[in-house]
Amino acid sequence: MAERRPPVVLTIAGSDSSGGAGIQADLKTFSAFGVYGGSVITALTAQNTRGVTGVLPTPPEFIVRQIDAVATDLGLGAVKTGMLATRDVVIAVCEALRRHNLHPLVVDPVMVATSGDALLDDDAIEAVQTQLIPLAHLITPNLHEAARLLDEPLARDSAGMEAQARTLQHRFGAANVLIKGGHGEGDAAIDILLEAGTAHALSLPRLTAKNTHGTGCTLSAAITALLALGVPLPTAVTRAKRYVWNAIDAGEALQIGHGAGPLDHLYAIRRHEPPA
Repeated sequence: MAERRPPVVLTIAGSDSSGGAGIQADLKTFSAFGVYGGSVITALTAQNTRGVTGVLPTPPEFIVRQIDAVATDLGLGAVKTGMLATRDVVIAVCEALRRHNLHPLVVDPVMVATSGDALLDDDAIEAVQTQLIPLAHLITPNLHEAARLLDEPLARDSAGMEAQARTLQHRFGAANVLIKGGHGEGDAAIDILLEAGTAHALSLPRLTAKNTHGTGCTLSAAITALLALGVPLPTAVTRAKRYVWNAIDAGEALQIGHGAGPLDHLYAIRRHEPPA
């Protein structure tokens, strides 16, 4: 059998015991795009489709040990961060990213779960702003996360989203910024990508859907996978957005949990017969 080495990507994030977000969503997404996924678990969460009932952060030194183990062996093509929980974790992760020169890095600045539960301590935000964001090739805040990072009101339209993207780039040194408009209003779900100083508006029809648990994790994971495959950033973001749209649409048929259920990350695989 001929040898094949798929791109290897790494997610540094929290574990979701219900399987819809975090590490579990990232690994499913990596599989959907045909890349090999490694994982560094930054926290255990007790959660389901209705909310988070507990968070147990991983000790920073053990997070670093996980990163060291993967980075010195697998040959990473791209990395993403998700839930980092505490200031000490953010600082430890940044030091390890710099030491191993891990890039491109996609930063999903996870602060609040779909259920509204906090996933990032208040005193960790400054570390995200000053240490993590400058390392990123792309940051992917939603409307609420962008506003919180900037201590500004929520952007209400595309012009406001673009202005906040430019402020994030200027104030914190973000190379590229994607502000996600999924929590906005209107018939279209519009994201703003600020890439190399040029703003791109990416629009798809807004879906009326209940099962949206893990959309942010899934989008950033899809972008990371595509970057590892050598896809240029604007195309990677466009393709990842379409993937999430399809996964939300397909996820409406899933009957998992009693709250905001998961996307169908493997909708494309389900179109074929399972392995024999």
